[in-house]
Amino acid sequence: MKPTAPRRAPLLRRAVVVPVLAVAVLAAAFALYLFQPWKALTSTTVDEAAPPAVTSSAPADAMTGEPGARGPDGTGGMSGMKGAAARGSFVSHEHATSGTARTLRLADGGRVVRLEDLKTSEGPDVRVYLSHRSAAEAAKGLGRDAVELGALKGNLGNQNYTVPSATDPAGFRSVVIWCKRFSVSFGAADLPAAATMAR
Repeated sequence: MKPTAPRRAPLLRRAVVVPVLAVAVLAAAFALYLFQPWKALTSTTVDEAAPPAVTSSAPADAMTGEPGARGPDGTGGMSGMKGAAARGSFVSHEHATSGTARTLRLADGGRVVRLEDLKTSEGPDVRVYLSHRSAAEAAKGLGRDAVELGALKGNLGNQNYTVPSATDPAGFRSVVIWCKRFSVSFGAADLPAAATMAR
């Protein structure tokens, strides 16, 4: 009897299957990194205290621009809130988003954007931006010269973001919760009196 030739088919199949499996594993790992689907099931709550701010008893009220306007407690505009230059409510874009954003002028001259009662979704690489666009327009993009204030600290709660000292806050019209990885807005809040931050 003639000796049988060695089988090469299993070796060929292995040579094809192993690289394919390796590529599939790498693709799955990359997809998990990119989309981070588990964040749809998680939440992070942040509860930072409001920073001390200067009294908003300026010659012009921050929201109305009326000289000497004061809140119900007689301490200044914005219903007496200290150092508040602008305030707006979040509207939803790609994800349901609610809460308010307001700006604070600190005693040392610095500015802070404060998010209060925020409720939105977690996601990969979500940031907070100041935009020259209105909240409605920000649904289509941040626009030119938007300023990043930092990574979103949590999708729930109260949190503070420092405005860079080299940034001129005048002219910014909204605060935007922005997913940098996918270039979409989760939600945004108009700042109707943002220009008063520069005073």
